[in-house]
Order: sequence, then structure tokens, then C-alpha cells
Amino acid sequence: MSEYVFKLPDLGEGTVESEIGEWFIKVGDQVKEEDIVGTMMTDKAAVELSSPVSGRVVKLAGEPGDKVAVGAPLVTFETEAAASGAETGCWLSKPPAPATARRRVVTSPAIRRRAREADIDLSAVQGSGPGGRITRADFAALAADSERPTAARPVEAVREIKVIGLRRMVAQRMAAAKRDIPHFAYVEELDITELEALRRHLNAQSPEQRLTLLPFLGLALIRALKAFPQCNATYDRDRQLVLQYGAVHLGIATQTPNGLKVPVVHHAQTLKLRELAREIKRVSAAARDNSAKQSELKGSTITITSLGKLGGIASTPIINAPEVGIVGVNRAVERPAVVNGQIAVRLMMNLSSSFDHRFVDGHDAAAMIQRLKEILERPATIFI
Repeated sequence: MSEYVFKLPDLGEGTVESEIGEWFIKVGDQVKEEDIVGTMMTDKAAVELSSPVSGRVVKLAGEPGDKVAVGAPLVTFETEAAASGAETGCWLSKPPAPATARRRVVTSPAIRRRAREADIDLSAVQGSGPGGRITRADFAALAADSERPTAARPVEAVREIKVIGLRRMVAQRMAAAKRDIPHFAYVEELDITELEALRRHLNAQSPEQRLTLLPFLGLALIRALKAFPQCNATYDRDRQLVLQYGAVHLGIATQTPNGLKVPVVHHAQTLKLRELAREIKRVSAAARDNSAKQSELKGSTITITSLGKLGGIASTPIINAPEVGIVGVNRAVERPAVVNGQIAVRLMMNLSSSFDHRFVDGHDAAAMIQRLKEILERPATIFI
């Protein structure tokens, strides 16, 4: 019998420690080499770690939410004992599981968490994704099937949810942003009737790539920022410097099963409408399924946030520090409006924005949003 200590590797980004996200193993489990043992949380994403050896788990470094230093023991295995037990048919912890149960499950940490909370065995699922990866659609179908009434189930009055991982990081960042940044909020009403007509026309021409309002807003924002570089900036608190950027690295606030993430379309000013639409869709999907690269989750200079159909009339978005501005999209609804002295039904939408009042004066923030309004209400100017 020998002992193998799997130490936490360097996860990059200059991290010296990382938070345990979740375990997919427990003490006593038999693990094969390359099996996923759990996830560790960086500032931006969950990183899956695989076992470097085959063996029996004898010790784990801690529970989800605990911090582990790089180079410190993460998992301790008994290696020769597991091998000899397998050869003789004598297992130290438990009899070998059926083949389907021992099959390596390939899926995202979010789906693993949801499956554990719903008491669903993913090892019995054949995923439809590449390499048998279990997709969100696979899990949704399995969850729907598991919820079919079979017998009376006890009703739980209270469910305790530990605030760890990305959810805790988001909470800390939001609290710090609200506490440290004096937010200047500004809401403006837009008539997007012409913009919506253009969007529908372009979608009819190319139905294979249906455009949402988001890429139009992104291009219009890029145009508006040319005259207001103070809004396309970040604040370096350590050096007491405001950094204004010539390029627009557009953050897209994205709701994921693990919490809010902000994937980034870098150099968005170089992209045309459909190119920007594809990039927004790609980075948002990567953020949701945890396939986004670290470089795609940092470096934004201004952020767009949207609640889609839940957008409401107005909102007060929290600035994504260290940026100094964020623009929020609210729900579009038809309302009566005065056009050339006549009452007409128009498609109206509010933009809700927030700016860091330390570095963006209220006049400049309002003027930038007014310029954005002008462009969106005259959508041909987006392409000039």
C-alpha cells in the first residue's frame, strides 16, 4: 500500500489560493486516473480537476467554500491498495459499482450541482453532446422525467443553500461596487420603432441568423463613446489612475446557473453588426456552460446588461468595477406618443444607466446617453 498526495496545481491568473467549488468524490470512493474529482473556483470561473492516479480516496482538503493554497494537499489516495483490491476482488471501501455507474460523466459543474440538488444520477445518462457530454437539454429532459409522480414525497419547508464559489464572489464584488462607487443613475426613454423595423427587415433577409436588439445597441454605444471617452474607462485604485481606452472591450452581463458573469467581446469596435451579434452569442453561451476562457471573462471597459422580457420599466444597474459605466436595457412596449403633433402608437423602451460619479460628471453621462438615443432612434446612423 502506498499513499499519493494530489496537490492543488497553479490555476493561472497569479492565484496563490483557490476556493473549493464542489466535490464529485468522497472518502472511500474508488477513483480512476483522469476521473473528475471536483472543481476549484478562480475569480472568474470554475475549473475542473482530474485525478492524476487511480486509487481510493482517504482524505479531502476540506468542504466546498474552504480555501486551499496552491501546492497544498488537495486529495490523498491509497494507490496500491486499490489496485490489489481490484485484482483480488476485495475492495476496501465498497464493492465495485455497475459499469454504467463507473462511467466518467462529462458535463458542466452547474449541471453536476443541479443534479446533486435534485438527487439525479448523471452516470446513467448518455449525453448528446461531443464525446457523450451531458448538455442542458439532456439534463432538462432527465429532470422532467424524474419529476413525474411516482409516490408521495415529503415537502421540505426550508432549504439551506451555502453561499460559496462564484455566487459568493459575485456577492462580494456587487457589495464592494455599491459600497465604494458613488453611482449616478440616469434613465432615458427611446422610440425604437424604426430600429425594430430595421431589425425585422434584416432578420427576414437572413433568417439563419436572427438578430436581437443587443448588437444594435452595442454598435450604437461604440459610436457614442467616440465623443465621450471618459465613459469608456476603468479606474486603477492602486495607482489612482483613470484609464481611458481607444478600443471598446464590451462586457455582456450574462445570467448563468452559477450566478452573474460578464464575458467580454474584445475590440468590439472592429466588428460589423452580424459579427458582433455572433460574438455576443458565443461568449454568452460560453459563460453559461463554463467553457469560457479566462481571457474572455476579463478586460471589459464598459458593460451592457439586459433582463430581456423581464426588463421592466426602469432599473438601476450596478457598475462592473473597475469600469466607470454600465448601460441597461429595459423592456420594449407599444405606447401612445406624439409624433409631428399627432398621437401614434410607437414602440418605446427605456435605457437605464449608471456611472461612477467620481470620474464621470452627471452632465457628461446624460449627454452620452442622449447621443446614444439619437443614434438608436435614427438607426441608419449606426452604420455611418
